[in-house]
Amino acid sequence: MLSPATIELVGAAGATLTTLCWLPQAVKVIRDKDTRALSLPANLAFTLGVALWLVYGIALNNWPLIGSESVTLALMLTIVATKLRYG
Repeated sequence: MLSPATIELVGAAGATLTTLCWLPQAVKVIRDKDTRALSLPANLAFTLGVALWLVYGIALNNWPLIGSESVTLALMLTIVATKLRYG
């Protein structure tokens, strides 16, 4: 059985990795302005899912979830906005 502190550490590590994985994509689309290979429906669905997770985190007052989903949402909105602009 994992201790509560270990569980929190695992959750924080997972949140950090799944949040930061979008940073290179956001940087690439901003730099290259080439989003042809990105699926708009998939990115919109993922962005909506992230927004819903953020609402859930706020409802639970879960700061690791709120923090990670806020950053992920900002990155995804950047990617979607770039896709819409340069398509």
